[in-house]
Amino acid sequence: MISVLIVDDHKILRDGISAIFKTDSDIEIVGECEDGSEVLGFLKSNKVDVILMDIMMPKMNGIDCTKLVKSEYPKIKILAMTMHNESSYIHAMLEVGANGYILKNTSGDEMHKAILRVFEGKPYFASEVTDVIMNSYLQPTKSKENKNKITMDVDLTKRELDILKLITEEYTNKEIGEQLNISSRTVDTHRRNLLRKIGAKNSIGLIRFAYNSGLID
Repeated sequence: MISVLIVDDHKILRDGISAIFKTDSDIEIVGECEDGSEVLGFLKSNKVDVILMDIMMPKMNGIDCTKLVKSEYPKIKILAMTMHNESSYIHAMLEVGANGYILKNTSGDEMHKAILRVFEGKPYFASEVTDVIMNSYLQPTKSKENKNKITMDVDLTKRELDILKLITEEYTNKEIGEQLNISSRTVDTHRRNLLRKIGAKNSIGLIRFAYNSGLID
């Protein structure tokens, strides 16, 4: 029996998924979390094989949560489950170790198939997600001038650019501080300034900006 944890801030969706697998002989829903910040506490006292992970959540988003889970529980498989099929979200989740990516409009049968697949150690992507990934690779490479244009439109200091690049490489505030020989509190200040200047709400927005501006490929 595969133990599954649902992480999503919408109760109606959590209830719906629980109902789908209530009588399933392969999958057991062992718990629910409203937010990424609740996940590590749940994992300390519960066995979980696969996490169905939403991306956009209020306190801790799915990207940051996936990174934390993978660092402390690398054997747990994470299946992103979201309404967002933009390449920036997909790449961001894959960068932090997600094992698969499905959309919230998927059928119960496909969700069952996806959970089994990632549990077996194989990747699983909804067909729409596969199309987005393929298109991102087939699109012509941006010229250097175009890559730098978005960045130049936002007045970022060299230190902010250094921190932004490290954020996209999954470094924590503490690790960024160690890399740049500054305190984690100073890193947090720069992070808040980045959010304000870019107009982003969280790390997902910062990563999306970095992709769009060509800071990362």
